[in-house]
Amino acid sequence: MADFTAGNAEAGRRLDNVLHERLPEYSRSRIQEWIRNGRVLVNGAAARASYTVRGGEAIQVEPADPPPLHAEPEEIPLSILYEDDDVVAVDKPAGMVVHAGAGVHSGTLVNALLHRFGALSRVGGEMRPGIVHRLDRFTSGVILVAKNDFAHRKLAVQFSSRRVEKVYLALVHGAVKQESGAIDKPIARDPVHRTRMTARLREGRTAHTEYRVAARLAAFTFLEVRIGTGRTHQIRVHMASIGHPVAGDTLYGAPAQVPGCAPLGRFFLHAHRIRFFRPTDGEPVTIVSPLPQALQDWMAALCIAPEA
Repeated sequence: MADFTAGNAEAGRRLDNVLHERLPEYSRSRIQEWIRNGRVLVNGAAARASYTVRGGEAIQVEPADPPPLHAEPEEIPLSILYEDDDVVAVDKPAGMVVHAGAGVHSGTLVNALLHRFGALSRVGGEMRPGIVHRLDRFTSGVILVAKNDFAHRKLAVQFSSRRVEKVYLALVHGAVKQESGAIDKPIARDPVHRTRMTARLREGRTAHTEYRVAARLAAFTFLEVRIGTGRTHQIRVHMASIGHPVAGDTLYGAPAQVPGCAPLGRFFLHAHRIRFFRPTDGEPVTIVSPLPQALQDWMAALCIAPEA
């Protein structure tokens, strides 16, 4: 238990920032988790992380033990698209986190995989068993998982050498002018907004995205997108960089609400197809995940006729 009185110099600052400065041995995300769980009291009462400290408050902090450093199995339904002795392809739903992190320690794809298969490759560490590549939380679609270390290393080489074909379906705001095109802009962490990536800086990791118009709507363009690299938020960042953010992606400029439509509650971004080579014999394998019905219904509900 940590007890202290907020100083006058701390007045006007957020509670979580004050605690992070007072308790530098703990991460801000852990402190915010304690606040959410009622382990932090201000003058004897629970408070929000955004609470503005006035100075003079009595603050009590009851630290919690850190979460286990390995993922635990959980009985969570999975949709398996493909499986052999080395590789599993899963149809990940939007909203599911791939592995633990940033305050999320359960309900992940890894938790579900461990319950279903027992053991997976350990190349990625105890918190990310089997994970060769990732999808954002609010992106759905096909994701490959390695059952053993041999398969993991073979697949990792395919990804790094760009031999894996990854095709996405995306609905973006506005009318994309060209029928097809490519975006080659390096992607880096946004120096101001650390939860975002950016393609506006000269430095960053090389990123290549190709797109083709699949359908045109009055206020949107439906795209087939291929990525030659796998950078964080790559499609979302690149499409926003040319003025066409992915529908539902408010982090990169999409409106939170489309007039006349229910909130999407996710990104209109789906990992539709992946092609890789089987680790044992090199045979090509293509896995397809159909566009989820919820996305089909949302696009139909736009009630906008395709442009002539």
